[in-house]
Amino acid sequence: METLNEIRTVSKRSKFDKYNTYETRQLIVDEYEQSAIFIEKITTQIVACRDPKDDKFLTLAVAANANYIVTGDEDLLVLNLFQNIQIIKPADFLDILL
Repeated sequence: METLNEIRTVSKRSKFDKYNTYETRQLIVDEYEQSAIFIEKITTQIVACRDPKDDKFLTLAVAANANYIVTGDEDLLVLNLFQNIQIIKPADFLDILL
């Protein structure tokens, strides 16, 4: 839930107003929460990011056997490829999906 709480907090930032309204962003986060798979038990903590606050995303991705971490955070992006997990920007992820 720590990562979900961070997504909720970050999505409220006004810098995202140019992409979607606050209300739309909240709907997207709500939909994400409904469709997300939550990992209850994490046995290994990753310490690899130059910003220690971002290690939780690496830890979760490894525990979940994720294929991607989608982020605009340069502290994470510089780690691409991390333990076979691609760390990419949202626009690049959309290119993959479309």
